[in-house]
Amino acid sequence: MIDFYFNGEPQSLAGLPPDASVLELLRAHLHATGTKEGCASGDCGACTVAIGEIDGQGGLRYHNANACILPAHQLKGCHLVTVEGLARGEALHPAQAAMVDCHASQCGFCTPGIVMSLFTLYETTLDEAERQQASLAPFSQARLEAALGGNLCRCTGYRPIRDAAQTMLAYPARPPETTPAWAIDESLPARVAASAQGGTEAPGTPLPAQAAEGSYHRPASLAAFHVLRRLHPEARLVAGATDLWLERTQQLKILSELIDLRDVAELQVLEEHDDGLRIGAAVPYARLKPSLETHFPAFARLLHRFASSQIRHRATLGGNVANASPIGDGPPVLLALDATLILDGPERARELPAQDFFLDYRQTALKPQEVLREIVLPWLPEGRQLKVWKLSKRREDDISAVLGAFGWQLEGGRLRDVRLAFGGMAAIPARARGAEAALEGQPPSESIFAAARRALEDDFQPLSDIRGSSDYRRLAAANLLERLRLTVMAALSPTAEAPAADIPDTPAAQQVTLDAYAD
Repeated sequence: MIDFYFNGEPQSLAGLPPDASVLELLRAHLHATGTKEGCASGDCGACTVAIGEIDGQGGLRYHNANACILPAHQLKGCHLVTVEGLARGEALHPAQAAMVDCHASQCGFCTPGIVMSLFTLYETTLDEAERQQASLAPFSQARLEAALGGNLCRCTGYRPIRDAAQTMLAYPARPPETTPAWAIDESLPARVAASAQGGTEAPGTPLPAQAAEGSYHRPASLAAFHVLRRLHPEARLVAGATDLWLERTQQLKILSELIDLRDVAELQVLEEHDDGLRIGAAVPYARLKPSLETHFPAFARLLHRFASSQIRHRATLGGNVANASPIGDGPPVLLALDATLILDGPERARELPAQDFFLDYRQTALKPQEVLREIVLPWLPEGRQLKVWKLSKRREDDISAVLGAFGWQLEGGRLRDVRLAFGGMAAIPARARGAEAALEGQPPSESIFAAARRALEDDFQPLSDIRGSSDYRRLAAANLLERLRLTVMAALSPTAEAPAADIPDTPAAQQVTLDAYAD
């Protein structure tokens, strides 16, 4: 049974298949067809919906998400809002009204998803302003890009959409005549919380019972998880589902047995300890980002180019690691940081260096019945540097062709504890051991880095695929080492010119070309 709220009304669902998506639920069962299917892979944003979850202050906080790759069973205890739920009678929500007034819709297919991203931007902005007792200010370019980067439109050229985003703040904030009743009903958060604890207090409209084969489990603790894993050894594990669900939508596989990790309390920890930042495997990137901004800013800036807002609100670093994709963006950073993974089994937990976790293509050191519990990012000692650079065909919301993550420190003008980690260069994310050895203990001269680039040719034999040829990847990785040299030299000499990719993330810098948006 799934109890949740849909556009302010309670719903109770029974008999839904384990691998049903929110998009399937909306269009086939709830007959809410405003949400469109575009790519069925979380890339285009046409299916964007808003998910309201209870925050730490007893209210509802909304985020946008891709309905096409969002498991319907994850709606339990949430408030699902779609484009049908924004208007009240003939009065539009400010996000809708601004889109109309700015002529920001043409064919209209992508428009519902764009409106929902604007809705979440509008609502979270008002919430932030109310908490801080601050006045509303125009959105920065960076914030607009982050909010709308996951919504593609082939018609408008985006300018009128951006105009609508800025204009909607001038509309009255949540006036009763333009806001649906559920948004001003102060009892809704309590009712949503009640549904999370086991049921709505008023009956909704249950779906017709159907013969749903398989099972969907949501354990609340690691102990409960291990019991379920023993009973269902073949069950697939799901957290954000942003990668797993592509097997359903793109490969048409049936996911008949699923164990959802999002409710496991031990996997939701995000704590600062003496040994570093401890990140539960089910913590989504959006929740993790503030901690990264404080302690690992280079990692945080990578998230600007890691998928979209819709994905970052659901995807997890733990899933990125456990999937063991050779082009995952997170693992090379963990290798550069000498991160530690905590793996939890039915008998005990064990620690493993991240560099020992990846064995072969999509193969890891996880034993049967084990699960990744935590990732420990050790604190950067004073003077230690981290840089992360990603190369992809699109600047945002795209998979890496090559990603380089580099850690080092300078002692007496020499490079120490050098870590050069790459994604996209081998069957697993891996360190360039030969290139590291060429740099270790050496001054950062042109000749030394030239030797490192030569060693790099022996470190990896990359494959050719749709994202880049083997020759391209070799050249790109070598060029990243040259960028590293320029960065190190700029730190040593104030008169040296830093590479363009190190332009600081300031309001002025946000106006530079897109290629310079990295660190």
